[in-house]
Amino acid sequence: MYAIVKTGGKQYRVEEGQVLRVERLLGAAGESVKLGDVLFLADGDATRLGSPSVEGASVTGTVLEQGRGAKVRVFKYKKRKHYRKTRGHRQEFTAVRIDKIQA
Repeated sequence: MYAIVKTGGKQYRVEEGQVLRVERLLGAAGESVKLGDVLFLADGDATRLGSPSVEGASVTGTVLEQGRGAKVRVFKYKKRKHYRKTRGHRQEFTAVRIDKIQA
């Protein structure tokens, strides 16, 4: 059984037992979280498609860690004008283990 959920503006295909890194969610390590909208459910040959989400379906998981990703460097410059600017960014994430998909 798998589901497609939307959280943090992105869509993820999830299965029970899978560890997933999503955009930062509220909750400390060890807490249970409910992921966003369930857009699609599949169980063998039986499928359910939501419009926009499947009624009565939910995906729950456990927060494993809160962290920040690798640094991304952003460098801007204009040739012959002596303009240079360097900035960095580290995106925050939440690692979630999918515990249960309810249909």
